[in-house]
Amino acid sequence: MSRLWSILSWSVIAAAFIGPGTITAAASAGAGFRYALLWALLFSTLACLLLQEASARLTVVSGQSLGRALRTQYRGGFSGAVVLVLVLGSVVLGCAAYEAGNILGGAAGAALGTGLDPRLATVASGLVAAVLLWVGRPQTVARMLGLFVAVMGLAFLYTAWRLGPVPLDLLRGAFVPTVPGGSSLLVLGLIGTTVVPYNLFLGSALAHGQKLSDLRFGLTVSVLLGGVISMGVLVVGSSVGGTFSFEALAAMLSERLGSWARSMFAAGLYAAGLSSAITAPLAAAITARSVLGVREERSWGDRSWRFRSVWAGVLTIGVGFGLAGVRPIPAILLAQALNGVLLPLVAVYLLLAVNDVRLMGRAELNSRWANGALVIVVATTIVLGVAGVSRAVAAAFDLGP
Repeated sequence: MSRLWSILSWSVIAAAFIGPGTITAAASAGAGFRYALLWALLFSTLACLLLQEASARLTVVSGQSLGRALRTQYRGGFSGAVVLVLVLGSVVLGCAAYEAGNILGGAAGAALGTGLDPRLATVASGLVAAVLLWVGRPQTVARMLGLFVAVMGLAFLYTAWRLGPVPLDLLRGAFVPTVPGGSSLLVLGLIGTTVVPYNLFLGSALAHGQKLSDLRFGLTVSVLLGGVISMGVLVVGSSVGGTFSFEALAAMLSERLGSWARSMFAAGLYAAGLSSAITAPLAAAITARSVLGVREERSWGDRSWRFRSVWAGVLTIGVGFGLAGVRPIPAILLAQALNGVLLPLVAVYLLLAVNDVRLMGRAELNSRWANGALVIVVATTIVLGVAGVSRAVAAAFDLGP
């Protein structure tokens, strides 16, 4: 039973990275390059698992959350304050930027499935997210999100199965890395949308009080399931011809599989948007508490005004963008730029922390193979960071092709 609860608790990580941004990136990859980029999703899933396990293990072994360990490591002095402000500011702003896409994506799913006015769907999604965040605690909310992940997974995986992909083509796409012409930025996007830095702080909070063996089991099952769902989205997207859009994908599914498929896709998109709309504000509040205050302090408890004001602010920004009719793409681009600044910093710190005998003790220090795997992941995140910032600068000043 403890392992079942662990799976439900850790499914919040899958719910966080499978949002409208992931659906858009994965479906676009399928529409443009069929199964050729499945390997990028496989790599990013394994990278996510490695980083999340390192963050959770750091918390269980040292007794400190990721943010508290970071605060301890860099306490005092101007440089330490700069690091903490950079981390906290990037995470909270990144969550707010992602939240806009989450709310808009959920509203698009509701509009596709019910014909509801997008602005009314935006308000409804925001209210549902606010109620769940107000009445729940992080562990309780995480288990609720497990249900959303299940609905979403069934919607996409069943649809992908009905499309009848050739297994050999899937295996070739997953295990033979290729970068077709014009796909390099999309490859980076697929990796960047799965390895999300605020999830490391969220996972660290979830690890408190768990046994290492149970959390590893629950984390592995949940993250791998999330990766499989993302791959299912890519397979579904491979059947779309021309420019990708939610409406085009829904129309194709309805034409090929029947009218029920439109409703199934709409349900999956709504579940993805709503689950991520809950986890992004929650992660922002947990990160703020982790970096600014000790977890056990009443002033930063789950029901304190400080904790609630952070998630309420992030949620309000997302709903505000939705009501203003802002398209998700600019919000997602901003989030990727902030992600590019933060992700390498957190990944490098994690690599150093899990090799610090003062935090981990000798028994739980990283093994050589684990260090080798993390070095590969860290190197990739640095490339993602440089590429993300470069894309943001190029877009801002209209540089490049």
